[in-house]
Amino acid sequence: MSIQPPFFGKRPADVVPNRTPAGQSGSLSGSTSAGTGTAPVAPPPTGATSAATAPLSGAPTKEGGSKLTVGPNIKLKGVEITDCDTLVVEGTVEATMDSRVMHITEIGAFKGSADIDYAEIHGEFNGDLTVRQKLVIYSTGRVSGKIRYGKVVIQEGGQLMGDIQFGAAVDTRTLPPPKVGMLTAA
Repeated sequence: MSIQPPFFGKRPADVVPNRTPAGQSGSLSGSTSAGTGTAPVAPPPTGATSAATAPLSGAPTKEGGSKLTVGPNIKLKGVEITDCDTLVVEGTVEATMDSRVMHITEIGAFKGSADIDYAEIHGEFNGDLTVRQKLVIYSTGRVSGKIRYGKVVIQEGGQLMGDIQFGAAVDTRTLPPPKVGMLTAA
């Protein structure tokens, strides 16, 4: 019978976590290899999620939707972003976009025009912004330009400047011009 190192406390330096490719289930056997004295390897700790994989707070999520993340120190300029369910801006983006969800982090900045359902702004937005459903500006957020929204939430310290109008669901470009004239009662 061989002596095994304890599973509690420090791990021996030569034990490497067993990694299973995504989509495959791994199983651990409680027995040791015959005659080798090798202990089964414990899986890495679960429950820890990184900021990159954590869902946006309060933002609607869609399983299997397309997501574009512009990382820190990345500058994306002069593009049109289409067919993107979620845009996460950690760097700088100068673009035109039509999307479902936009999340600008504290270090992120977006300049251009965006037509989206839900926006969560921790950083800076400058340009034409149409949010069909809900615009959330956090205490570190600054939004300026021509802004249209369905609902708005602004935390104390958040900034909203420019041409601001309620009613993003109604596109004023498609409405006929108002008739000028006198109204008479019949």
